[in-house]
Amino acid sequence: MDLLEKYNVSVPRYTSYPPANYFHAVEESAYIEAVKESNRIGRRNLSFYLHIPFCRRLCHYCGCNSYIMPDQGTVDQYVKALHLEIERIASLLDRNRPVSQIHYGGGTPTSLPIPILHELNDHLLSLFPCIEGKEISIECHPGYLTHADWEALTKGHFNRFSIGIQDFDEKVLSCVGRQPAALPLQEIMGILRGAGASINMDFLYGLPYQTPESFMESIEKAIALRPDRLVTFGYGHVPWVFKRQLILEKHGLPSGEVKKRMYEQAAERLREAGYKSIGLDHFVLPSDELHVAYEEGLLHRNFQGYCTLRTTGQVYALGVTGISQLDGSYAQNTKDISEYIHAVEAGELPIRKGYFLTAEERIVREVIERLMCNYRISWEELSETLAIPVPEIQKAIRYDESVLDEMAADGILRRENEGIVMTEAGHPFVRNVAAAFDPLMQATTKQFSKPI
Repeated sequence: MDLLEKYNVSVPRYTSYPPANYFHAVEESAYIEAVKESNRIGRRNLSFYLHIPFCRRLCHYCGCNSYIMPDQGTVDQYVKALHLEIERIASLLDRNRPVSQIHYGGGTPTSLPIPILHELNDHLLSLFPCIEGKEISIECHPGYLTHADWEALTKGHFNRFSIGIQDFDEKVLSCVGRQPAALPLQEIMGILRGAGASINMDFLYGLPYQTPESFMESIEKAIALRPDRLVTFGYGHVPWVFKRQLILEKHGLPSGEVKKRMYEQAAERLREAGYKSIGLDHFVLPSDELHVAYEEGLLHRNFQGYCTLRTTGQVYALGVTGISQLDGSYAQNTKDISEYIHAVEAGELPIRKGYFLTAEERIVREVIERLMCNYRISWEELSETLAIPVPEIQKAIRYDESVLDEMAADGILRRENEGIVMTEAGHPFVRNVAAAFDPLMQATTKQFSKPI
């Protein structure tokens, strides 16, 4: 059986463990205790995520928690609530803990006026010390930003910019409802590089009217611009969650086999151009600290993406739908903007859902995170890190020799050095191997996207 036919099945993305669709109702008081406990247990660094849910228009493919830009009064109330939530969370944290990351996601963070983003950064940075070389990143929609906007962003502490290109083909962008860049990319790159910033470019494959040849043209244009990092996300078609994605079915979506060719050809060309493959979808220059961490088997991942041990912190999320990621728990804010504003103005933390991990689930999380980030597992190294015997680790996960032997026979992994290593051909199916270790997948009725 063809690998694609066999392994292109519904499995979690594992940006967290357990995945967010396992979250359930949690009390604000339980989260408050978890935040206080995070001062004593887990990584000491602080990572803040700020969710800006507003967009000038919604792209049809979007799987994010996004809303059309409301009236100015609602925007002002939302920003005020963000500042109040910062103060509330900060009151629970040890003020000697250092900030290592601040990340703005959305929605479209750059839908807010740039001075407001500056004020949010200034507020956070006034409350805590920072590590040397802190990372303050923002996701940018280039369709609406002027030359002055880009320059202003570089003056507000931001040092990493993720530019959402998705595709250079305007027919594809028109079909999915996305505005193309307002300025030539060379001009944008010049502004950001002149400020010493790091630049990510994000691309999406699997959209209507894309072909392996047309997607390769976009990748070639990106290579010529030489961003520090380049991300090729596979479009996840989940219309049962995001009904607006149904619009794309009217235009037709590429098959799994075509999507696989898009990824493989793009990945091969990026490697030829000197980029190194990281995790599921990232390509970075050899000098990038993500590549160094990957080579040492020390790459990490949180809801904001891949990170190194140096910048990894416990994540405290602010804004609607934000997901905090603490040592032993997750907590997600309400998805309703009015409810969020009302709760924060009343002095509450707007937590609605979350998950508290058992001791066994923490073991599973460590196994899956290592596999997803570094494409390999050494049972002895895990045993040393967790201070748990190998048999106990394998008992906590769904360890089945026959399943691993079958995957090895299919050529997606190798059994070596008392562990497993994903083959290059198996990289697109790392989610399947992770799912094979996941006890929650034994009898799940949850729906997930496919790897390709």
